[in-house]
This record gives sequence, structure tokens and C-alpha cells, in this order.
Amino acid sequence: MNLSNESLLVIVLVGIVAGWAAGKIVDGGGFGLIGDLIVGVIGAFIGDWLVPRVGIHLGVGTLALIINATLGAIVLLLIIRLVAGGRRGWGGGWRLGRRW
Repeated sequence: MNLSNESLLVIVLVGIVAGWAAGKIVDGGGFGLIGDLIVGVIGAFIGDWLVPRVGIHLGVGTLALIINATLGAIVLLLIIRLVAGGRRGWGGGWRLGRRW
């Protein structure tokens, strides 16, 4: 697999936008630049696997990538919230770079 600089830039930008949007939808706020990137990129993998399995076809293009990654990131954040349960974040109150 050969990644060009442009495709790497698209991955980073889609990850940041998707992570930020998912953070706003699920939790009411973003997670900082790095946190949004991590959530968005992992969400893109989840969305790429999950969205076609539920019969949703978004098409092609950057907007479709962002929607797909955002849906996956929302699922990721909901799973994390479910697993974390009543605990207040990870690591003594830290939540993806933000202190509670």
C-alpha cells in the first residue's frame, strides 16, 4: 500500500473533523486536536466496517468519508461510555487529554 502525502493529509483532516463532530454529538465537546484525531481515525475503521453491514451506502468523496468516520467514532465513544460505566474517565479523571 502506497500512501501519498495528499492521502495522509486527507486521513488526518477527516480524522480530526470526525472526532470533533462525534465528541460534540456524544459528549457535548471535543477532545483536543490529538484526541479528536485518534477518535476520528479509529472511528473511520469502525465506520468502514460497520456502515455497509447495516445497509448504508454513502457514496464516494470527502463528505462521505467524514460522515462514515463520524458514525464510526460515535459508535466508538458509545462503546467506551458503556464499558467505562459509572467511572469518571480514565487515569484518575483524565479524559483524552482533558481534566474533569
